[in-house]
Amino acid sequence: MELMGSTLTATYARPKTSHFLPAISTMASSYRNTQPALAMNPSANLWRTNSYYKSSSTVPTASSMQRENLDLVRANTMFYQSNRSALTTRYTPDEWYKSNHNNYRESESSRKSAERLRKDTIRLMQDKEQLTRRTQEITSKNFGERVNDIVFWRSELSHEIDNMVTEIAALTEVKRRLERALAETEGPFQVSQECLYHREKRMSIDLVHDDVEKDLIKEVGVIKSCQERMRRHLDRAIAQLASNRAAQHELERDMSDKVAAQRIDDRCHHLRNTSDGIGYYRGIDRLDPSLSLPDSWSKFTDDNILHSQSERAASHKLRDEIEILLNTTSNEMWNQFNNVNVAFTNRISETADAKNSLQTHLAKTLQEIFQTEMLIESLKKALRDKESPLKVAQTRLEERTRRPNIELCRDNPHHRLVSEVREIEDTIHKLQERLMEAESTLQTLVKTKVTLEHDLSVKANSLFLDQEKCMSMRKSFPSIPRLVGYT
Repeated sequence: MELMGSTLTATYARPKTSHFLPAISTMASSYRNTQPALAMNPSANLWRTNSYYKSSSTVPTASSMQRENLDLVRANTMFYQSNRSALTTRYTPDEWYKSNHNNYRESESSRKSAERLRKDTIRLMQDKEQLTRRTQEITSKNFGERVNDIVFWRSELSHEIDNMVTEIAALTEVKRRLERALAETEGPFQVSQECLYHREKRMSIDLVHDDVEKDLIKEVGVIKSCQERMRRHLDRAIAQLASNRAAQHELERDMSDKVAAQRIDDRCHHLRNTSDGIGYYRGIDRLDPSLSLPDSWSKFTDDNILHSQSERAASHKLRDEIEILLNTTSNEMWNQFNNVNVAFTNRISETADAKNSLQTHLAKTLQEIFQTEMLIESLKKALRDKESPLKVAQTRLEERTRRPNIELCRDNPHHRLVSEVREIEDTIHKLQERLMEAESTLQTLVKTKVTLEHDLSVKANSLFLDQEKCMSMRKSFPSIPRLVGYT
């Protein structure tokens, strides 16, 4: 009986019939044949020797190659009768026995190797069966522990999601109050701006940066500051709500992943060798689609929970800050509103007093204008009186320039005439300067008169704006409950 997969030796590949020596009848006929080259196939003996050596060894040795060459020479020389003096042999008995003993040893060695392989294989199969069973039990145990871990983290995530939903609802309510309070500030802000716009209609000097304007600007600044803080806190509330919802989304997505992972791992935990749906997935062991390790897996969920808790703490702190902000801003706006009203009352009183004073100064200015006009007329008459003496002195000087030759003498009359002309010209110059001063003074008085008259109209306009326009708009102001967003 041959083992499956064993290599056949050359003994089984040889023909059953021995062809080492040709038949006697064949040999006898060969000696009688006169044409051995035509009657005999040259390859008849060659294929037997070649098939023997080829089946026994695939790689020829030096001795086998020499033996083949010798057989070839013998086969080639057998066709001639002069070379066939005796029966030719190919192997010795020692070679034959030696070949048999080699086959026996190879057979015994093959059987021992096969027996050893069989025993090792049986022991290997038993060991691997135990190892496979033990590995599968450990894997199932690991699946059970993994499912327990997932259940624990699912409960933690569920508790944190409930807390986050409650916090989102509370922050949303505070945000609505803040939005209502911010909308209530628009009324006082518009009133303050309207007052500033109306007071911009004041004319000339009354466009003063007085206490009313300072307080109005401060009121606008206070309201803007309150609005800015409200908007900033509103933006923070919106951002915090987005962060809360993002944290909630991460928790819910983690929860969803945990549910899917628990379903898959629970199914894997209950899979057995006899279960349905199991099959081969070639190369799946070489594929590693994992994105995390046990430590990073638990840290991921723990970080999500910690992040959610930190967002809830920040949200609770923001709600407290918004409550404080609503109370603070309402008090600030009320205080500044009262300050502006007091400043308006004081300014109206000051404007009325200034108007009365302007009327008194206007009457005095009109009297002074009349006297200055009389002075200008007197100066003009004095200038006209100096024209004739100047003409006489200059005419004398011009006539004396016609004296001939040596008579053009710089004598006392000449010196006196020059001095007289200069004195008259100096007098005229001084009178002209005084006339210019008087005219300038008159212009100043006229301008003062116009200014006073303009100031009177300005003061009347300012009183109208402050009393009738501004104070009439400042009779109403939002209540505290409206400013904190309750109504």
